[in-house]
Parts: sequence; structure tokens; C-alpha cells
Amino acid sequence: MGLRTRFSNFVYNRLEKRMNESLGGSVRFSSIFASEGNILESSDVYELLQDISNQMMLAEIVVEDEDGNEIRNDPALKVLKNPNSYLTQSEFIKLMTNSFLLTGEVFPLLNDKQIHLAAGVSTELDKNLVEHFKIGNVEIPPDMIRHIKNIGTNHLKGVGLLDLGKNTLEGVMSAEKVLTDKYTKGGLLAFLLKLDAHINPANGAQSKLIKAILDQLEQIDDSRSVKMIPLGKGYAIEAMKSPVEDEKILAYLNVYKKDLGKFLGINVDTYTALIRSDLEKAMMYLHNKAVKPIMKNFEDHLSLLFYGQNSNKRIRFKINILDFVPYSTKTNIAYNLVRTMVFAPDDAREMLGADRLGTPESTKLYVSKDLVASEDLGKATNDSLKGGDDNGEKEGDTDG
Repeated sequence: MGLRTRFSNFVYNRLEKRMNESLGGSVRFSSIFASEGNILESSDVYELLQDISNQMMLAEIVVEDEDGNEIRNDPALKVLKNPNSYLTQSEFIKLMTNSFLLTGEVFPLLNDKQIHLAAGVSTELDKNLVEHFKIGNVEIPPDMIRHIKNIGTNHLKGVGLLDLGKNTLEGVMSAEKVLTDKYTKGGLLAFLLKLDAHINPANGAQSKLIKAILDQLEQIDDSRSVKMIPLGKGYAIEAMKSPVEDEKILAYLNVYKKDLGKFLGINVDTYTALIRSDLEKAMMYLHNKAVKPIMKNFEDHLSLLFYGQNSNKRIRFKINILDFVPYSTKTNIAYNLVRTMVFAPDDAREMLGADRLGTPESTKLYVSKDLVASEDLGKATNDSLKGGDDNGEKEGDTDG
């Protein structure tokens, strides 16, 4: 167990102990156990998952032959475009990505021209090293299902955030909940009754006074209510400081929240700094560090699921990274690509979200600042050579 993990557990345990000591055990520490159901309650985890799965969701899915040529009307595209009766393609890819990141494995199942994400799947290898799949007592034919794994050191089981970052994740979520509860419930304020003598259970007058004060306090069920409690000489009520120390918990979160990104494949400090300075670089960083390996894994398994091992066809995810850059940056890129004869004007219009014009001029490639069509470049050069000197005199003109 590393130093950081030991410190995390120490802070976690001390916080629980202090709350129980300060409040006499009357308030139970709000423990959180990370699961698929509540993982998205942590805003930082949710944001990181969104950034990764959104890139996957925006990818264009295509089928290519062995030479890299796209096959437009392949049946697999129709299935992936409408996976099943309850998920769209975007929802399916996003769900598959989030499940893969959280649990470390996901099981796409192809059945009757529909693709589903199977739950409750158990796997085992037989003596011939063939993987068998079961849902309950029902065995699933291996050609109908794939086991997509986030590989760690186990060849049969993937590892995800819920396993890799369990201790860190539960500590972060618990600390977040403590702060949330504190301010939701008005600061977890307790009250201390000061007496000028020891409390004596046999003292009837003293007991009545304490009971009357407690009854008054318990009747405050509205944040706008105010209770005036007259006290005799020698008695006082003051607020006891909350045992939840915001600064220490926030400092804890500032350290350990960043660790969660490492389990998803990115350094949060680097990613945050890039987002502030250059969004395009940030998206490329996320793409190369986290998204691209997931795409490759999904491509491998979905290709085998649809075509088997003997086919040369391959399913590909294609991401246009320009989807993630500001519009002003796109405008500059389009302008420069047109002027350097890489894009035609129609190509630039399409990149910026406008319709193609389809005119002869808009489909030509232009070069240089004069915007001369490439096929007219020779003619334009010849014309300029025939045009004479700078004074506009043509070849053969004389003074006489």
C-alpha cells in the first residue's frame, strides 16, 4: 500500500472518528461505496467520463475493405445506426464507452440484426482455451458475443475505475457528501448548554430546564423559525463549532480528485492547463491518451463480432478533431487551406457548416493570393509573361 493510499485512509478514518466524538455518536458518518449506480454523483468523474465518451459518440462509424476503401452499404452499418429498439447509435456508443471505463469490460451481443450490451455475463476458459459465455444458466454462442476488456494483468477480466481507483474514489465521494450535507442541513450545528454546576439527574428543576430547552430546539423545523429561550442566572447556550473543517476537506479533494483522471488515462493537471490555453491541443491530448486506444479496442472486437476472423472487412471509428475547436479557429484553418490549394472553397464551406455551392468556381483548387484555379495556372502565367513590362507596354510596341 503506497504512502498516498495510507494517508487517504488515515484522513478518511480520522474524519469519521472526529464526527462521532464531537457529536457523541449521534450522527453517523456518511460513508459512500462507489458503484455503477452512484458513480456519476461525483461531478469531476462525470465530467471526465463525458469528455471521453463524447468524443467516441461523435465518431463516424465506417466499414473498410483490406485496402482501406469505404464500403457504403454494408449491413453492419445499418445495425450500428439503429442498434436496437431502445438505444440510438450515439447512446449505444456512449453507454458502451462509460461501462468500459467504469467496470473495465463490456459485452456487445449481436442477435437477430440487433446489438445489445449484455449484463450479468460470466466467462471461463475451457481446456482448449476457448472462452465460454453464460447469462445465468444460458450459454451464449461465442460468435454472438464479444468480451471487450480494459486489459490490466488478467487475460480474462478487464479493470476499470471502480476497481483501480476504489479507495480514492470512495474517499473523494464521501468527502464531497460531507460538505454537501453540511450546507444542506445548515452546517451540522449542535448546541452546548453551559451550567454553573454539575448536571444532577436527581435535580428535578435542572432536569425540567434541560428538557424544556431541548423541546424548544427540536421544534425548530423551519430555517426561518426563531426560538427565544429565557434562561436563569448561570445558564448559557452557545453554538458549537462544526467538526467538518471545510479547508482540510477541500485540500484533500484538491489532491485526490486529480488521481481519478489517471485511472482514466489522463493527467488532470495537464488536461486542465491545455483547456485554458488551447482547446484543440486539449482535445488532441485527450484523444491520443484516452480515446484512441478505446477506439482501436472497439474496432477489433466489433469487426470480429460482425465478420468473424476470416474477413478482410473492418469497422472503423473516424473522429474529426475539428469538431472540438472554436469556430474562429476553424475559419482560420479553412481560409489557409483554400489559399494553399489543399481545400476547394466548397470544402471549406462544408467544414464550417455551410452548404456546398456546387459551382465550377467553388469546386476548383486555388493557389496563392491571386486565387487562380490550379488548371488555369499555366495560362495565367503565360498571360502575365505576355503582358509586357511594369508600364503596361506590350511586346512589339515602340515609340515611333
